[in-house]
Amino acid sequence: MWKHLDDYQIILGSQSPRRVELLRGLDLPFEQIRLEGVDESYPTDLPLEEIPLYIARVKAEAYRPLLGERTLLITADTLVFIGDKVLGKPRDAAEAKAMLRELSGQKHTVTTGVVLMTPDRSVAFSDTATVEFLPLTDEEIDYYVTHYQPLDKAGAYGIQEWIGYRAIRRIEGSFYTVMGLPVHLVGEQLMSIFHTNTSNR
Repeated sequence: MWKHLDDYQIILGSQSPRRVELLRGLDLPFEQIRLEGVDESYPTDLPLEEIPLYIARVKAEAYRPLLGERTLLITADTLVFIGDKVLGKPRDAAEAKAMLRELSGQKHTVTTGVVLMTPDRSVAFSDTATVEFLPLTDEEIDYYVTHYQPLDKAGAYGIQEWIGYRAIRRIEGSFYTVMGLPVHLVGEQLMSIFHTNTSNR
């Protein structure tokens, strides 16, 4: 399926187990490499929808020293937006509960930015989905925060977990974008742009 990438070492530059799971779904051979301490700050005047792609690019640059001649790097970043507020990963359980109370009964957007990089080129893109939550009680929020791991997730929730079954009324866009990686677009780029690139060598 991915024969045009056979001579590439493919690296997923991410600490996210969800991105590992999603990329495996493409039957794409890769290895996960984690880097600690990548600065994920961004300019305060950056338009909200551009922030995830900006951070994905920052992550890609942090991994650049690891790129060999035939390395293909994949990095991504996901953020939740409600109104003009950015919801990243909560710092503690109290902040996670506050985020979920804010999302309860409301619509919000989730954007994931992605960078595909080789030593001589890069492709960057993002995808956005709209998610509508049903109202959540404090008891349900406490249950989710206690029994799951919201602290490593933007907006303090994983759509693939209990809260997704219980509280998601509607999604407009890709489920996988909300989960952390728009694999349909990753696959499209790998098939088109990188297939063309390797065919012309």
